[in-house]
Amino acid sequence: MAESTSTAASIRKWVVEHKLRSVGCLWLSGIAGSIAYNWSQPAMKTSVKIIHARLHAQALTLAALAGAAAVEYYDRSSVEKPTDELARSA
Repeated sequence: MAESTSTAASIRKWVVEHKLRSVGCLWLSGIAGSIAYNWSQPAMKTSVKIIHARLHAQALTLAALAGAAAVEYYDRSSVEKPTDELARSA
């Protein structure tokens, strides 16, 4: 259990340091996965497959940006609290 916590912490630290890279990689994997899935649907035209892949990737990217914003908010609030507490005690 301790290893999974340290692994999760290291992943979280990397994501915090590389937010845009994380979102870009998620977008790229989302569009690739969506194209792969849509290509298995024989009843769709190629243009519809590409449009669906773009829409799926766009939705995934918006979710990733919202997640990155939440992480940023959490990090800023957790970093600022100790300094506020120190200022109040002085």
